[in-house]
Amino acid sequence: MIRALILDLDGLILDTETPAFQAWQELHAEQGRSLSLGEWADCIGVAIDAFDPRRELEIQLGRPLDYTAIRLKYRQRERELLDSQVALPGVEDCLEDTKCLRLKLAIASSSDCAWVTGHLARLELRHYFDAIKGVDDVEKGKPDSDLYLAALDALKTPADQAVALEDSPNAVRAAPAAGLFCVAIPNMLTQLLALDHTNLVLPSLANMPLENLIVEVKARLQG
Repeated sequence: MIRALILDLDGLILDTETPAFQAWQELHAEQGRSLSLGEWADCIGVAIDAFDPRRELEIQLGRPLDYTAIRLKYRQRERELLDSQVALPGVEDCLEDTKCLRLKLAIASSSDCAWVTGHLARLELRHYFDAIKGVDDVEKGKPDSDLYLAALDALKTPADQAVALEDSPNAVRAAPAAGLFCVAIPNMLTQLLALDHTNLVLPSLANMPLENLIVEVKARLQG
């Protein structure tokens, strides 16, 4: 029996990753340098300190930068790009279907809880979730299993009765490590990356109603 669904936020519910990548790419370009997806990929789906694009730019330039000024410029540009983002295709239908199917619902995010709840409030989606776990709730973020174990504990649901929805290579390691069936739904950035360690890949949440997805999950678990 599947009793719960645990979702990532960044890149799964909302494309926060493309705005972040684009903002840093623009800052690098202003200095005559580049930031590749390959360099950025190592930090997708993990804690924010996994990769420092400012430090990478300093290394490329061979000189220190004004951290406060560049961070402010980055945040302003990222916010401009984020404010135009809406929930990704199929997300709202999926969340609504969890209630119809009487599934518990949680977030397990590599971002902190304030970031998560802020975006959910802006999108008017907070009321769907029974629990929210962010990187500030655990000792180790993804790809370690702590976030998923914390979410399962909050939902009072065993791992073999929950399904994880993720979007990035680093994050899809975390759910199976906690014992969950993992469905990868890549976004514009992560569709270019290898999504190993996952049980099922869908191009979009809009491609399959949640009820059908649960049927597919059960079939694969039984097979």
